Amino acid sequence: MILPRPLQISKTPDQLKHLIFLILVLSNVSLFAQQDIIEGRIVDDQGEPIPAVNVIVKSDRTIGTISNANGYFILEINSGTYDLIFSHVQYGMHELSDIPTGISDFIVTMKPEATQLEDVQVEGQRAKDAIDPATRLDPKSAQNLPSAFGDFNKVLLTLPGVAGNNELSSAYNVRGGNFDENLVYVNDIPVYRPFLANAGRQEGLSFINPDLVGDINFYAGGWESKYGDKLSSSLNIDYKEPESLEGQINFGLLGGTAFIGNRVDDNIQYLFGARHRDSRYLLNTLETEGQYLPSYTDAQAFFTFDLSGKNSQQINRTKLNWLLAYGRNRYLTLPESQTTEFGSVSQNLRVQTAFEGRERLDYDTYQSGFNLSHRWSNKFLSRWIFSGVYTSERENYNVEGAYRICDVDNNPGSNSFNECVVVRGIGTNFNYGRNRLEAQIYNTEWRNEYLLSDWSILEAGIGYNRNIINDELNEYSFLDSAGFVSINESTFNELDLNTTSLTGYLQTTIFTKDSMHAVNVGIRLNHLDYNGELLFSPRLIYRFKPNWDRETSFRVSVGKYSQPPFYRELRDQTGALRDNVEAQQSLHIIGAMERVLSWWNRPFLFSTEVYYKSLDNVIAYDIDNVRLRYFANNDAKAIAYGFDFRINGEFIPGTQSWFSLGILNTQEDIAEDEKGFIRRPSDQRINLAFYFEDHLPNDPSMRVYVNTVFGSGYPLGPPNEINARNIFSGDEYYRVDIGLSKSFKLSNHKYLRTLWLRAEVLNVLGADNTLSYSWIQDVTGAQLAIPNSLSARFLNFRISADF
Repeated sequence: MILPRPLQISKTPDQLKHLIFLILVLSNVSLFAQQDIIEGRIVDDQGEPIPAVNVIVKSDRTIGTISNANGYFILEINSGTYDLIFSHVQYGMHELSDIPTGISDFIVTMKPEATQLEDVQVEGQRAKDAIDPATRLDPKSAQNLPSAFGDFNKVLLTLPGVAGNNELSSAYNVRGGNFDENLVYVNDIPVYRPFLANAGRQEGLSFINPDLVGDINFYAGGWESKYGDKLSSSLNIDYKEPESLEGQINFGLLGGTAFIGNRVDDNIQYLFGARHRDSRYLLNTLETEGQYLPSYTDAQAFFTFDLSGKNSQQINRTKLNWLLAYGRNRYLTLPESQTTEFGSVSQNLRVQTAFEGRERLDYDTYQSGFNLSHRWSNKFLSRWIFSGVYTSERENYNVEGAYRICDVDNNPGSNSFNECVVVRGIGTNFNYGRNRLEAQIYNTEWRNEYLLSDWSILEAGIGYNRNIINDELNEYSFLDSAGFVSINESTFNELDLNTTSLTGYLQTTIFTKDSMHAVNVGIRLNHLDYNGELLFSPRLIYRFKPNWDRETSFRVSVGKYSQPPFYRELRDQTGALRDNVEAQQSLHIIGAMERVLSWWNRPFLFSTEVYYKSLDNVIAYDIDNVRLRYFANNDAKAIAYGFDFRINGEFIPGTQSWFSLGILNTQEDIAEDEKGFIRRPSDQRINLAFYFEDHLPNDPSMRVYVNTVFGSGYPLGPPNEINARNIFSGDEYYRVDIGLSKSFKLSNHKYLRTLWLRAEVLNVLGADNTLSYSWIQDVTGAQLAIPNSLSARFLNFRISADF
């Protein structure tokens, strides 16, 4: 949109011409000055276009324009040299001096800044003029968040609608889904997690390295057609492209990290990051005593190449991002004994178990991807994305546990207080496994963006995916309890899976010139050769932003989301692959509102969403610790609906904090069980979280970080009993982690800039959280659920140095 320009006169009466000419001369303004233009493009620090940036002339603020959806602007003005002001709600205000007319391909780079309100600052969280429904997070929050291992995914658990009940695992559920239903991208390159880990303590870290992150966009539903085929969420991460030398070394009791980044020259930028996790000290707080020897190490490299050439008038006209990653996990446990007490005040039970054997899990994962973009013209941009993953995983375990369960005397006045008085059962639990898996995953995608006008953009793309999976299953378990031997699991199979899929999408985004209305409409196609299914997924997003005193926007998203079976969904609980499994499908209906509030003379962003999801062709599953065991049948339907609430801003000046609340109800109906709708395994009705930062008023170098999560219990039931599936509710999960840090400026050091000392109290309240339950039958035939607890309170120390 071009704002009103000075009046231009073509045909007027002679007397009026003379009068206007005299006025202009007296005002020292020339009507007949030669018209010219200033043409340019506005991008962020990652080279991505910024739409809806106001561009005005400092000396005459009636002359201006706004950047279009591709970041371009054209300012028509008299010949000369001008000072220009660029302003945006997320990127703040920037002023450039002495810009001559006639310039073209002028690149303006804007970095996210603080928006001021009466001299108090708050970092921008969303690009308000965009239609993108993503929640944006400050990457520094992911680094500062106190957690067991500094895992990136833990910051997601502070968002509404995102649930997880295991601090040892990187898995998370979104609005009633499971982790297999989440998309994860790094610079538009898809990334994956290991397959075989069946317990959180066996996992390494999530793929994303917090030290390398430059931008975070999280979609809890209702995302655009250009993103892939999953049911629940999409996490889009952009790694940094450093302009100068930066880096950090960090180590503590649970491992360490290091990264370095820099710009080599005008055309090359790099990032290197490495992480090491050693969780033995934390695992020693578990109820199961023994020798824990876990070790996880990964290394990642990210390169940015400007291939535009010396003669190009545009920066990053041709740009290449190259991602390399290697992850190595070695987990060994020699369990010895475990004592668990549970029950009620009137009846207290104790289970004592002695173990013999060991668990071992090894995996090596290699991932690489390229993202090549080329701008053919000011209106046409293409991207080619190539990626590959190879993983080799080995799982060996042979553990026998002999247990005794008894009633405990809880009468303080008794001579047998806190001792076993009645033995309710003696038995043995045996688990054996020799599993091997190798997987190769290849993806390629061609994306295109064409600017139809200043207020509309057309996007289209096609993609190809191939999965090659070789899996050898050899596992069984049995329980000898109360004189009865029951086989819990028995799987012996060798599986080879080779599938290919073709995808495509077409979408357009249209803005009105006053930016009050915006709509994105598109369709996505997917064809999987394994079952020959062709899927159509239409999607619509509409945003309305009224011209109110308080910045407010409303959004409605309606779309169909399909998830073709990958591998786990095809394998039933006996280990066999099913041939007739089809894609699960979900209809998303979302209504959202955002409003900027002012409290204590500081801005806060209030956001809320109401959603409803209707799922068909659902493949039911059970959760065993962190492993999903699918039924491999499309014989269920499900619903999920709820309410999400979040408010964030500077509760303490100079810091970022937020409060989140999610209310969820998700149920499923399996056709064969004739039970109607029951709770889904991921049905966590209440999810409450907040992240809080503070510092000493007179010493900002002393900071405190608080991470609090509360979630109601997941449903559960005894194994292999379909009629009792998910009929009970487990215990709630709550956890508070606190971090205290002190920074020291090293102004006289040649290489180091800042030294950080940090202490973290993990699980401050000492919550005895339960991850899962083991089921044992006593002499009376009653099924007893034995809780398996998570980590206890732990004090961690970290030291880091920035350079």
